[in-house]
Amino acid sequence: MKVVSVEGFILGSINYKENSKILNIFTKEYGIIGVISKGCKSPKSKIKSVSENFTYAVFHLYYNEKGLSTLINADVINYFLNIRKDIFKISFLTYLSELSKEVYKESSNKEVYDLFISAVLKINDGLNPIVITNILELKYLYFLGVGINLDGCVVCGKKSILTFSEYKGGYVCSKCRTNEKIYDQKVLKMLKMYYFVDISKICVLDIKDNIIKEVDNILNIYYDHFTGIYIKSKKFLNALKQNVE
Repeated sequence: MKVVSVEGFILGSINYKENSKILNIFTKEYGIIGVISKGCKSPKSKIKSVSENFTYAVFHLYYNEKGLSTLINADVINYFLNIRKDIFKISFLTYLSELSKEVYKESSNKEVYDLFISAVLKINDGLNPIVITNILELKYLYFLGVGINLDGCVVCGKKSILTFSEYKGGYVCSKCRTNEKIYDQKVLKMLKMYYFVDISKICVLDIKDNIIKEVDNILNIYYDHFTGIYIKSKKFLNALKQNVE
């Protein structure tokens, strides 16, 4: 095994023997890897704090390409303190960690890592977690092979669109609409903005609550209908969102 230093994020972990853990680390260079953190559950362990879920750091490892790597130590990049002290934001982080794992497993595209980290950083900076999550969900559809058609009517290609169809997969015009809900044009424009915006460059979000809610509902339906992905934490997150509305 060779010694490597790699940027990564601990998506989750499982206990291993009495005092150790196996960490599931999403890395920039190697994708998602299993890493054993020996003795990290011991109170005196030097790697205890850097073996916790949602640690974003440069991990120093004995890297094993064909099996479990071993954690030597880590230099934390960001503790995400603003997220960790807020149950609402922690719920989004849990969901995005699970979702990103599934998306990467489907695509093995390194861009998934960069998008994920950018989103988490923006939530930690205080930007609306629902909006940032929806933007990431929209971008992930491409990697899942079920991207939304936002170029024109998904049925006939006409540029003059009336509304959006979660079941047809994109915008629809008045001629091709069947029983789809008529969404406000601001919602349709916001969908397109979400799709094309660079997450890392977002500084301010000034979006009305009703628009945010509509876009979130659209993406919930779209994911359920097209992706086949089941995320355990999503049910709890959706219930939490309803409680804070």
